[in-house]
Amino acid sequence: MNPVSGSTGLVQVSTRVDGPVPICEVRGEIDASNVDHVLDRLIDSVPNDSPGLVLDLCRTVYLDSAGVRILFELARRLRTRGQELRIAVPPDGIVRRVLVLTALADVVPLHDDSESAATVLRARI
Repeated sequence: MNPVSGSTGLVQVSTRVDGPVPICEVRGEIDASNVDHVLDRLIDSVPNDSPGLVLDLCRTVYLDSAGVRILFELARRLRTRGQELRIAVPPDGIVRRVLVLTALADVVPLHDDSESAATVLRARI
C-alpha cells in the first residue's frame, strides 16, 4: 500500500487488478487535506482499455464533502473516457449513508462488495 497522508489523518490507497478491472481500496479518511492525492491515485490506476474502476470504500471510515466532490469528479472523468465507476460500500455503513444523502448513489452504482462490482464491469467486455 502506498500511504497518502494529510494534516487531519492518514488514508491508504491500494490497487489490485481482477482481470481487466482495477480495484482500488481506500482505507482511513478521505477529507480536504488529502483529496487531491487520492483522486490522482485513483485516476492513475485505470488503464485506458479497462471497462472502468471499482472503488472499494468498505474500510473508509470518514468521507467529507471534499471527498464526495472528488467521487463525482472521478465518475465524470471516467464517463468521458467511456468507462464506468462502481463503488463497493457496506450496506449499513456511514459512508453509504453519505453517498445516498449527497445523491452520488443516483450517479454511481453502489455494491455491497468489490467482487460483485467487478463482475458487472467484467461483463462489459
